[in-house]
Amino acid sequence: MEYDYNLYVLGAGSGGVRASRISASYGAKVAVAESTYLGGTCVNVGCVPKKLFVYGSHFHEDFSDANGYGWDVSVNGFDWPTLRDNKTAEIERLNGIYRNLLENAGVDLHEGHAKLIDAHTVEVNGERHTAENILIATGGWPTVPEFPGAEHVITSNEAFYLDTFPERVVVVGGGYIAVEFAGIFAGLGAQTIQLYRGPLFLRGFDNSVREFVKDELPKKGIDLRFNSDVQRIEREGDTRIVHLTDGSTISADLVLYATGRHPNTENLGLESAGVNLGARGEIQINEDYQTNVPNIYAIGDVTDRIQLTPVAIEEGMCIANNLFTDRPKIHLNYDTIPTAVFCQPNIGTVGPTEAEAVALHGGDLDIYESTFKPMKHTLSGRDERTYMKMIVRRSDDVVLAVHMVGPDAGEIIQGIAVAIVAGATKKLFDTTVGIHPTAAEELVTLREKSREA
Repeated sequence: MEYDYNLYVLGAGSGGVRASRISASYGAKVAVAESTYLGGTCVNVGCVPKKLFVYGSHFHEDFSDANGYGWDVSVNGFDWPTLRDNKTAEIERLNGIYRNLLENAGVDLHEGHAKLIDAHTVEVNGERHTAENILIATGGWPTVPEFPGAEHVITSNEAFYLDTFPERVVVVGGGYIAVEFAGIFAGLGAQTIQLYRGPLFLRGFDNSVREFVKDELPKKGIDLRFNSDVQRIEREGDTRIVHLTDGSTISADLVLYATGRHPNTENLGLESAGVNLGARGEIQINEDYQTNVPNIYAIGDVTDRIQLTPVAIEEGMCIANNLFTDRPKIHLNYDTIPTAVFCQPNIGTVGPTEAEAVALHGGDLDIYESTFKPMKHTLSGRDERTYMKMIVRRSDDVVLAVHMVGPDAGEIIQGIAVAIVAGATKKLFDTTVGIHPTAAEELVTLREKSREA
């Protein structure tokens, strides 16, 4: 059968765009449909604008720290519309870049909501297109649980476009998005409370990192409240009254819920094509990113596995290679994916947590740790600490993981990740000359292990 396209992609986020244009470069005829914004979550309401806000929110500390270095800094205040609108202009610029990437690659862009009619047919704006292969890359969407007053809260999507900046904020959630936004609001001057229903946030990260961040964030003016859950929210004028399950209340100008994201699989016609979904609505795939329908594939957040932009991009590269070249199939190694959390101070991590490493190699681990004050704060006087942790398999001296909390942790861990992927040993770290004076040199001067595990 002759199809209109070799590949039809639903979703022009980072993964979908990469799969589209690389497939096209291999000679495939490709189309991609997008109903919201080019670039997906990361570019529009995720990592890019979030990090711009993190930069903006950190300036108040930089101004304060400057005094210790002899600078007499006068600050007239913070203007929210300037940050918000400059961020939006940058996002619009990136939207244009994504459009050009697709056009220059020869990919047809269909702007509208796409849904499957059957395993080889997609309908967009009333027009139907046939495809030999279909790729679902529609990402995820913030989840707000059902409770009385849920209509009075916002999600991270809306936080990037607030008309006015709030004076009092409640952030609900314990994942990295909640932690990052708590830091953003506090840094920009809002009185910020973060609520989490569990005993300790950042589930899934190394426990030492979680405990360290718990001690550092209150120094940034964040009121952390664990074992706290919302019963209902009422609105009185512009004020939100947050009623907690313990009977207490909090008055706030804004309540942000960052309690997770769900796969964006609704109204895609997946049932018409016979695609199986999991309990959370995620598309179930095999190691080749293939669904139970042989010609339909899925990558990125819609599969509800590792929700990171570079993961979706690499999966998109795998799809293009595996479908449209004669080269051997490639698959992403999910065991050594580095990541960062842009709370303040930052988290950078690569490799298993200590608990995961113990489960795999218990009794064969050496743990190295270091906590210190960054050199910058010897003059600034700020009470901020940096934490580093290295997990080594004793039997062969291989470094399994490195975890860090501190300024520029993500920048440092990116380089360390190369060593972890390469299988570097602790001896190689020890024989590497450090760059002095830097925080990163601590990773090649860890001589005394803190304990065995």
